[in-house]
Amino acid sequence: MNKDFKQLCVWHGTTLDGGTSQDLIDFFQKKFGVRIQFEQVVITNPDLDSNGITIKDTGGRSDLLFYVHNEDVGKFAVPRFSIGVRWWEDVVSYNDNSHLYSPEILNKYKVTW
Repeated sequence: MNKDFKQLCVWHGTTLDGGTSQDLIDFFQKKFGVRIQFEQVVITNPDLDSNGITIKDTGGRSDLLFYVHNEDVGKFAVPRFSIGVRWWEDVVSYNDNSHLYSPEILNKYKVTW
């Protein structure tokens, strides 16, 4: 991880859709004036019911992971909601959705706050 990019973001239900990581970087710079570093697109595991049982026909969603530049986190904090971007920590810790991601992804991207 680049030390200047520490805040991991999750854009649910999103892929590069035939574009490149540079296209994504350019999009965020133009639309929000923020610098990002593309990480990867991951496929989610199924949802679980209150008993921890897999809910049929769920999972398989593409989530795009990227870091936002440390200096741009503040100015991106509110505008990100307009397109559904969430902080990694909110997704896996505060909303208890860690089950959606493989152990490899959870080990690769540690919660930092």
